[in-house]
Amino acid sequence: MQNSTNQLITHFKALADPIRLRLVALCASAECSVSELTQVMSQSQPRISQQLKQLCDVGLLERFRDGQFVYYRVPGRGQEASLSRRLLGLLPDDEPAFGHDVERLRRLRGAQDSATEIARTDPADRPLHRAFVELTVAAPLGDLLDIGCGQGRILKLLASRARHAVGVDIDSGARRHARAELLVAGIENSTLRKGDMYELPFADAEFDTVILDDVLGSSEDPAAVLREARRLLRPGGRLLLLAQTDEESVGVLRQQFAKWCKAAELRLAPPRQIPNKQPRWLLAVATVTDTASVAA
Repeated sequence: MQNSTNQLITHFKALADPIRLRLVALCASAECSVSELTQVMSQSQPRISQQLKQLCDVGLLERFRDGQFVYYRVPGRGQEASLSRRLLGLLPDDEPAFGHDVERLRRLRGAQDSATEIARTDPADRPLHRAFVELTVAAPLGDLLDIGCGQGRILKLLASRARHAVGVDIDSGARRHARAELLVAGIENSTLRKGDMYELPFADAEFDTVILDDVLGSSEDPAAVLREARRLLRPGGRLLLLAQTDEESVGVLRQQFAKWCKAAELRLAPPRQIPNKQPRWLLAVATVTDTASVAA
C-alpha cells in the first residue's frame, strides 16, 4: 500500500479509542495543557500523557511548551494539519461528548466571565475594528502573527479571517486570558506563544501578515523590533503598525513611524488615524523595500 494509505490506517487505529478520539476533538477546538485535559476527561495524568504521546507519535496532535506548561493541539499547518482536519471533518457535529468536553474546558478556564467581557466590547474600538476588516478585504491575511497580542483583542478579531494565526506576548497571564477568549469565540485556527519581540521563535519568511500590536512606543529600540518583524515576512507580506495616540501626539507618532521604518528599510504607507476626529489609534501598513533609499 502507499504511504498515505498506511498513514490513514494508522490514524484510524489511533482514533479507535474513545478517550483519544475525545482528546483530538477537544484539541481541535483549543490548545490544552495536560492538567486541563486530565480534569476535563476525569482521567489520571499518566493515562492522559500516554494517550497524548500516541496521538503525537502518529501526527494527530502536536505539543509545545509555553512557560511552565506543555500544550497540545491539532497541527495548524503542513501536511499533518491537512490530514488531521480531513479526519476531523468525519466527526459528527451532534456528538454530545464533544460539546460537553468543550463546556468543561470553558468552565475550567473561567471563560463564562470572558464571554460577558466579549459582549461588552468598547464602542470606541469599533472604528478600529472596521479599519482592520477593510485591510483584510483589500488583501488576504494568510498566515498571521500578532506581536504583543495581550489578552487577544485584535487576534480574536482577525484570526477568523486568517489561514492560521499566532499570538505572541511576554505576559503569561495575558496569554491565558487570550486562550479563554478564543475558546469562547469558537476560534480554532489560533495558537498563543511566549516570545520576545526582539528575538521571536519563528523561521524566516513564515508569515504573510505581522501586526505590531501597540508595542513600538514602549520599545527601547523600535527599529530593531521592526527588523525582527520584517525577517518573518514572506515576499509580498505586510506589517501592520498599531499604536494608541491622541490629537496632541498623533503628529509626533507619524514622524516616529517614518523614522523607525526608514531605519528598518521598510516602505511606509501614509498612516491612518482612527477615528479621523479625536483619534485614539494610529494604524499604518509597511512593506519590505529593496534599498533604504526608498524606505519611508
